[in-house]
Amino acid sequence: MRLLERMRKEWFMIGIVLAIAGAKLEPSIGVNGGPLKPEITVSYIAVATIFFNSGLSLKTEELTSALVHIKLHLFIQIFTLAFFPATIWLFLQLLSITPINEWLLKGLQTVGCMPPPVSSAVILTKAVGGNEAAAIFNSAFGSFLGIVITPLLLLLFLGSSSSVPFTSIFSQLFMTVVVPLIIGQIVRRYIKDWLERKKPPFGAVSSSVLLMIIYTTFCDTFSNPNIDLDTFSLILILFMIFSIQLSFMLLTFLFSTRNNSGFTPADTVAIIFCSTHKSLTLEVHGPKESQVM
Repeated sequence: MRLLERMRKEWFMIGIVLAIAGAKLEPSIGVNGGPLKPEITVSYIAVATIFFNSGLSLKTEELTSALVHIKLHLFIQIFTLAFFPATIWLFLQLLSITPINEWLLKGLQTVGCMPPPVSSAVILTKAVGGNEAAAIFNSAFGSFLGIVITPLLLLLFLGSSSSVPFTSIFSQLFMTVVVPLIIGQIVRRYIKDWLERKKPPFGAVSSSVLLMIIYTTFCDTFSNPNIDLDTFSLILILFMIFSIQLSFMLLTFLFSTRNNSGFTPADTVAIIFCSTHKSLTLEVHGPKESQVM
């Protein structure tokens, strides 16, 4: 009985393991163009479900108060779009003299230039009782900023010019983030009493959607037959990613919990997940080596 209770409590972590194992066993199911059609079910339906779910669960006052929390927004956006990529660049200058695969290092810098994640930061913030409204705003706002800022960062740090399909990404973000959130808020007005009385498992719904995203992501990874990396580089880069992630999470925690920071514990949770996680929603085409005269 204790084991079952423990498994029920840790169902999300167990789900992650099963999702990765399932992707390894049969990756063709969740790849783009496969039976699951993640280019539609994940990119559009899953993300829209997450933000519709948030629109239903959040009080309108919580969303409006999050909008005017300028200090929190500035902290997250400056950290993730300025401090994060600059620190990674400095770190990679040291690693450039090592035998680590050059393209792994460039890939790490590219990820460092990406905006905050659209969905995972919201789900994780909600799961541990953080400021979900602030996470929603910064995920959406950061993604819109990334359309413009990410190509500039790639040009600055990699010397490569990249093109981003501005119109298609903007419309996709608007239709999968903003519109479902607004619809959720409208629906909430009419079923508010029922929601407060029944208390639907909003967190479990969002976490289940995240498991689907994790599954399809690893399906894409395991289905790629062209990954040709030496074991040393791969193990070392995984260790670095883990270390960088923990270091940045600790750093944001220390900054946001200072006595004069002005942030609540719920704000700190949103800051940690939104500032230190990266999105791969941008379809960056390139890179092309720029000519600097």
